[in-house]
Amino acid sequence: MNNLKIIAVIVLFSVCAFSPAMGKGLGKSEDIEFKSDYDQTMQRYILRLPEDFNNCTNHDLLIALHGHGSDRLQFAEANRPQCVAPRDVAGDRNMIFAAPDYRAKTSWMGPAAEADVVQIIKEFKAHYKIDRVFLCGGSMGGSSALTFAVLHPDMIAGVAAMNPMANHLEYEGFQDAIAQSFGGTKKDIPGEYKKRSAEYWPEKFNFPVGISVGGKDTIVPPDSAVRLAGVLQKLGKEVCLVNRPEMGHDTSYNDTRQILEFVIDKANKGNFQCHPSQ
Repeated sequence: MNNLKIIAVIVLFSVCAFSPAMGKGLGKSEDIEFKSDYDQTMQRYILRLPEDFNNCTNHDLLIALHGHGSDRLQFAEANRPQCVAPRDVAGDRNMIFAAPDYRAKTSWMGPAAEADVVQIIKEFKAHYKIDRVFLCGGSMGGSSALTFAVLHPDMIAGVAAMNPMANHLEYEGFQDAIAQSFGGTKKDIPGEYKKRSAEYWPEKFNFPVGISVGGKDTIVPPDSAVRLAGVLQKLGKEVCLVNRPEMGHDTSYNDTRQILEFVIDKANKGNFQCHPSQ
C-alpha cells in the first residue's frame, strides 16, 4: 500500500472513530425522486439527515407517514406539534428522518404505498448504515403505520401511531379513497381490508408500540386502536397507550414525543415508562 492510501485509511478511520454519539438536530430537507418498482411511476420522499451526519456511523431510521389530504411535506416541514415532535426526537437521537409520499394524498397503505415504503427501506439500508427502522404517523399515517407494521414485522423495530384506527372492516371514513388505494370496496374484497387491519394481527407486534388517541375524535374514532392496545397489553407486549378523553383528532407535542421515546427506548431495552396522565 502506498503512502497516499495509508493516509486515506487513517483519515477515514479517524472520522469514523470520533463521530458524535448524539445528534444536534436535523439538516435541511432534500426532496428525493425515485422510480417505483411496483409500477415504474416516479415517486418522492423527503430526506433529512442529522446535522453532524457521517456515513461511517450507524444510524436508526425514522419514517413519518402523513395524514389524509397531505403529502411528504407535512411531517418534514409543518409546524404542527405532532409533526415537530418526531423531527425533534430524530435530531436528538442522531436518526435519519424520512417522510414519503407513499402515494399521496390519499394513501391508506394500499399495495402501491406498501411497496414504495418497502423499497425506500431497502434503498436506505443499501446506501446508509441503518441499524433499525421505526415508523410513526398521524391519522391516516398512524393507521398506515400500524398496517405496514403487521404486514412487514421483520422490517420494523417499533411503531408510534397518533390518532389511528386499526380496523378497516368497521371504519366508515374516506371510503372512496380507501377503495381506490386497496383496489376495491370492503364488500368486494373484504380479505384485503382485514389483511390491512392491525387489530386482527396482534401476534405480529413483536416490537414496542405507542398509540395516542382522543376520546372526542369523530374523524378517526379511537375504539379499534384502544382495543388493539388492550389486547397487546394482555399478550404481554410492550405498549404505551395515551388516551385523552377531552381531545379530538389531534395529539400534543408532549404526547407524541412520549409514545415515540417509549418505542425507541423499549427497543433499546431501556426502562422508559409510559405515563398517560402527564
